[in-house]
Amino acid sequence: MVVVDSEATLVNMAQHGDRNAFSELVCRHAQGVQHVIYRMCGDAHLAEDAAQETFIRAWLNLGSFRPQASLRNWLYRIAVNTAIDMLRKEKHILPGAMEDLHLMDQRPGPEALFLNREQIALVKRTVLSLPDASRAVLVLREYEGLSYQEISDVLDIPVGTVMSRLNYARNLLKEKLKTHKAEMEAVYV
Repeated sequence: MVVVDSEATLVNMAQHGDRNAFSELVCRHAQGVQHVIYRMCGDAHLAEDAAQETFIRAWLNLGSFRPQASLRNWLYRIAVNTAIDMLRKEKHILPGAMEDLHLMDQRPGPEALFLNREQIALVKRTVLSLPDASRAVLVLREYEGLSYQEISDVLDIPVGTVMSRLNYARNLLKEKLKTHKAEMEAVYV
């Protein structure tokens, strides 16, 4: 096999059916194509399959490639389209659901962690600010998972009273949290 340095010469040879020339083009561009596809789908195995499919499509459509264009860009366009097609077939994403491409780290960032800790602390403070009877019913139901009857037995009150205290506690908690949330938004915005 003769080593050819010029990509344009290799493309011309491949367009005339030279499989060795096309094989050399594949070697030159395989890594880049695979990286593009991997960044599109986030799955190494799918990227390998899509890269192979990309080069099959490139071979079949090499006659439509214009030599004045960039081969790399042409291959990358095929790669992106192939990745999207394969993702749809694999049902990893719905058409147009770009948020499912996993391009970003899915873990919460420092700001989200801070806000989450602030919200937990706010709920804790707000629950602690409820009247004792209301707080007891709310804690037993929401945090401990007791049934109305179990709460009735624990606190030695009728089930109807458990239900009314729980309703009162939830409504009071909701109102207090709404007020605190508005205050937090004013501070953090």
